[in-house]
Amino acid sequence: MHLVLLAAGLISLYLLYVMLTRAPPRAPLPPGPKPLPIIGNLRDMPAPDSPDWLHWLKHKDLYGPISTVAVPGQRLIILNDAKAAHELLEKRSLIYSDRPGSPFASLCGMGDTVLMQGYGKRLRTYRQYIHHEIGTHHAVTRFNQSQDTEVRRFLIRLLETPEHLHEHARGLAGAFILKVLYGYHMDYTSNDPLLDFIEEALKGFIAALIPGTWLVDAVPVLRHLPAWCPGAGFRRTAQQLREELQFLADLPFGFVKDQIDAGSNEASYVSSLLKDKDTLPGSKVEHEIKWTAVSLYFGGADTTVSTIATFFLAMVLYPDVQKRAQEEIDRVVGRGRLPGFSDRANLPYINAVVKEALRWHPVAPMGVAHSSMEDDTYDGYHIPKGSIILPNVWAFCHDPKDYKDPMSFKPERFLGDNPERDPHFVFGYGRRICPGRILAESNLFLTIATSLAAFDIGKPVCNGQEVDVRASFLPGIISHPVPFEMNIKMRDLKYGELIRSVEKEHPWETKDADLVRRKLSGQQ
Repeated sequence: MHLVLLAAGLISLYLLYVMLTRAPPRAPLPPGPKPLPIIGNLRDMPAPDSPDWLHWLKHKDLYGPISTVAVPGQRLIILNDAKAAHELLEKRSLIYSDRPGSPFASLCGMGDTVLMQGYGKRLRTYRQYIHHEIGTHHAVTRFNQSQDTEVRRFLIRLLETPEHLHEHARGLAGAFILKVLYGYHMDYTSNDPLLDFIEEALKGFIAALIPGTWLVDAVPVLRHLPAWCPGAGFRRTAQQLREELQFLADLPFGFVKDQIDAGSNEASYVSSLLKDKDTLPGSKVEHEIKWTAVSLYFGGADTTVSTIATFFLAMVLYPDVQKRAQEEIDRVVGRGRLPGFSDRANLPYINAVVKEALRWHPVAPMGVAHSSMEDDTYDGYHIPKGSIILPNVWAFCHDPKDYKDPMSFKPERFLGDNPERDPHFVFGYGRRICPGRILAESNLFLTIATSLAAFDIGKPVCNGQEVDVRASFLPGIISHPVPFEMNIKMRDLKYGELIRSVEKEHPWETKDADLVRRKLSGQQ
């Protein structure tokens, strides 16, 4: 009898121990479409030629503000609510600041860039360099003259051939960024060799890194296949891209070092860091300077082009906005000069136009993917470690809870006693926010202000009749407006003189481009 009681007591104690030490039941994953065996939710992914931000927005009605899909080797957490994105990517940035691993990107050498850099010491060092050189309003003022020069050159080209807006915007962005990063003067008299080389390489990388393109990203073990093995063509492609990327980092960096040695360099991001730090050839510091510079080009060029094109499209479609902006410029600046940075504080409506251009169509509608570094729980849902977090920035920018009539272009929403939410999140979140955002906003302000001062921007005219223009945008990691036509007229002959004066103040030059041409052709 005593043995029975003892056994019963021991069993009771054991059951109590199990109950007390057992891990609590795990919260469910965020809801989403039911995955199929083996392929998971591959059939639920957006079509490559469709806007993925609209595809994922449907999840908000079906599953709520946070949802999940699983594809081979990856779990995607879709955030369709700005509050959820802020809570996870901003307030919990310590565990949501990593980047998703991409075996193919690593094979291409993209792991050295700021964009693809995992969260850790090197990323913090990268960002410290960038913050010191272009991360404050004071730091970017040393490039004000360069911005003014390149923007006026953009206006000249736009006036002459407005049908090539996209090409001119790309030239403006490329010329300015190359000058800031490397002190390089772009050749406007013909195709610039450095700009063309970088742009072609950039196109190749964007195309190669589209999610779902390479089987090795879904089956990482394939990265160990030798290049000669059948089915390992991705290894040869990656090696070619890796060599191009390395040359892309080395070429303009070498240009700056040559200029410094010759005593003819201009102030730039690279030259400043080289002079500020004890940099030996092949050193860790040299590597960091080189790769932060090329990363800044990748991060700034295409995004600037997209926003400039979006602004011009909005001016074609919203003439009342354009008229109000021009009235503010005429009142504050007058017609005797072009607006400059000294006018910025006194042009609240122009600043609101910049914000609205960024909100109306964000350049990266699905943001840039983050990755969770630990298991987490949010709003009752389990978010596993290693999940890919996709913030639907377009949805945040068009949420009627935050923006009245969100599909319309209304800069006044950011003015008055009760302005609507500042769309600063278009530049990213937390510890991964765009480190060059201050410089980007500065350039957008000057481009938009001077364009509005100089031009009347309207619908194209055919046979005496205005032709309707439609707001439509291309899919992609960086989204651009579908090419459109417009009609541009000079508002005042005085502006033509002001714009063209840059040709005398800063004549076209080709010496930097000639040096690069010789390097590209193998000449010393």
